[in-house]
Amino acid sequence: MANLSRLPLPIVDHWEWQYDGVCRSVDPEVFFPPDSERGPVRQRREMQAKQYCQHCPVLARCREHALMVQEPYGVWGGLTPRERDRILSGPEPALVAAAVG
Repeated sequence: MANLSRLPLPIVDHWEWQYDGVCRSVDPEVFFPPDSERGPVRQRREMQAKQYCQHCPVLARCREHALMVQEPYGVWGGLTPRERDRILSGPEPALVAAAVG
């Protein structure tokens, strides 16, 4: 008999929270800067993205998702890739719980 727990979750049920994200009404480039962008220009773009995240109703869910899948690109849940890397490489589970909660 097939192990149904190994099957992927229904897409709509699993990802539906993304429909409520503030980011859906914003240019994706705000959240996903070009790889070549560095220094103050990149910092300004990341701060702008984080400002949108502060007012997002799915901030915690978005952050949890980005940490769980180890999202390597863009600002998710108000965290940059560097910030997520720091959280994931730090002492667990306290930092991850604090970041998600």
